Amino acid sequence: MKKNKDQLYRPRKISFSGIDIQLDVNKKKINQSIQKTLERGKFIMGPEVKKLETELSNFCKSKFSITCANGTDAITLALMALDFKSGDYIITPAFGFISTVESPTQLGINPIFVDINKDNFSININELKKIIIKAKNEKIKIKGIITADLFGEPANYSELLEVCKESNLLWINDGAQAFGSKYNKKSITLYSDVTTTSFFPSKPLGCYGDGGCVFTESEKLASKISSLKIHGKGENKYDNIFVGLNSRLDSIQASVLLEKLRLFKKEIKRRNEISDFYLKNLCKNIKLPDKQDNSYSVWSQFTIRTKNRDNLKEFLLQKKIPTMIYYPKPLNKQKAYKKFSNFNNSLINCEEACNEVLSIPIHGYMCNSQAEYVAETINNFYKK
Repeated sequence: MKKNKDQLYRPRKISFSGIDIQLDVNKKKINQSIQKTLERGKFIMGPEVKKLETELSNFCKSKFSITCANGTDAITLALMALDFKSGDYIITPAFGFISTVESPTQLGINPIFVDINKDNFSININELKKIIIKAKNEKIKIKGIITADLFGEPANYSELLEVCKESNLLWINDGAQAFGSKYNKKSITLYSDVTTTSFFPSKPLGCYGDGGCVFTESEKLASKISSLKIHGKGENKYDNIFVGLNSRLDSIQASVLLEKLRLFKKEIKRRNEISDFYLKNLCKNIKLPDKQDNSYSVWSQFTIRTKNRDNLKEFLLQKKIPTMIYYPKPLNKQKAYKKFSNFNNSLINCEEACNEVLSIPIHGYMCNSQAEYVAETINNFYKK
């Protein structure tokens, strides 16, 4: 593996996400940025927020970037801007974080759960088509879909665009784990009607609290989202033209993100170096994540699959290697959402993934010896 010349800090302890190391390496500049914000005293909608939105648009070549309070709100704002109403239907994967079903149901939108691909955790196009056909036969009008690019790998956007066009579906892409990824050499923010992301601390581009952003190429949608996130304001904050939210990114978090964005490309490159090493050196006893030829992943997590998941996790813990399980229960089996799981479509891949997935350490500050130790330890487990 190529030497990491930019690695300034090599702790003995292996970090799962590298958040702690990133802070140690860049603490001085981040603290200076926060201090400047404190001295300005404009803590809500300060100049840092507008600057960040400009920099985010420049980074991913999107026309409009509208920051908000968190990634869940970003999905909610997208749904509101696209005029989803109570009683509408939307398709969303059953494997992933709760936000993709929480946001629509809060607005009275009915989710229909769809299965994922067995190989890459993306929405299963064949199952999606089956649901669309079944809905038509049952006189159910589906208004749109929410996809989620889990672990940083983009879905098959070409097929999704074709399905959405054929069935006249709106498409919201939850890119919370994939901001910085590309499909056919273009940012993931440039394909769907609206793309959202989260700046939760553990995300590839994370702040030191909550934060989110909505991306769109539509000036009309951007204008509406900008209004909706500030109580649906019109000409001023006492002129309200929509029923909106209070969902603003604060200036301190924006100042943190501005500093982190400067490092982001370098961190993504390092994540890809680590992932390439894992893909080449981990044993065949585990199912490795698929890497599409036409995509460039940000590798927010490196997630393997194994039927010995729990035993492997315990073994790695004993060897002081942290791991995480994303996700242990499918959304359709969550107590709060069971009532929405009666479309009778197969979700077998989602259920199998919940029993087999295990994410291992990967981040932009991981040194070679640590990645080698992780791979060697996993391989040794299967030699026992």
